[in-house]
Amino acid sequence: MTVENKHHITFRVTRNAVEFLIIGSLILFPVTTNALVKNTHHDFSNTTWGKGELCVVCHTPHHSNTTVPQSPLWNHQVSINSFTLYSSPTLNATPTQPTSISRLCLSCHDGTIALDSFGGLTGTTNIRVQTTRAVPIRIGTALNKHHPVAIIYDQALASKDGGLYNPDAHPSGLGGTISHDMLNGGVLECSSCHDVHVGRGTGNCTDCHNSNYPSYYLNTKSLVKSNEGSALCFTCHKK
Repeated sequence: MTVENKHHITFRVTRNAVEFLIIGSLILFPVTTNALVKNTHHDFSNTTWGKGELCVVCHTPHHSNTTVPQSPLWNHQVSINSFTLYSSPTLNATPTQPTSISRLCLSCHDGTIALDSFGGLTGTTNIRVQTTRAVPIRIGTALNKHHPVAIIYDQALASKDGGLYNPDAHPSGLGGTISHDMLNGGVLECSSCHDVHVGRGTGNCTDCHNSNYPSYYLNTKSLVKSNEGSALCFTCHKK
């Protein structure tokens, strides 16, 4: 066998191995068209402290924070607050202190940690307080005023409640079941309804806001699916 043939065989084997790895990675970690941050409310690249980057406020490839479960290469300071949990005589689930994805969201949205507190630095730019014409982006530490999070949502809860669909069998409208597409290991989190990586179109004001007083924020695109006609609510709730 000539040296040229050996090199040709080596090249083909290497190319096949690379193609196998690429295909395998796409199967395990599919690229989605909605994995966008540009022009969203989580795009801080145009701020003085955002360093012109899209990802750095939340993620870092090196020296990431691993104190919170399922915190992908986390770079932002994490809230250590204890939250007032949702309580209702009609609630059949038992909310717990957020320990995973919801705590990452609250690290900005509880308002106690600055948006620019990332990369080991302490910032000074806190998320703004809710106004009469705005969505409640500063939630605070009183989670009893909002939809419960950090609750186990399974077939047992659906049967006990009677007003919920079985998440293991009911379609989410996103391609799979509620459990597969919207829950985090069977737990309902902020990310069950909200996706920080949903693209907001062209970046024009009307991508997010409409001109109808007083509901200027009906066009939000940070939801995992449209809530027109309460469609998102009806994904889980029988009404």
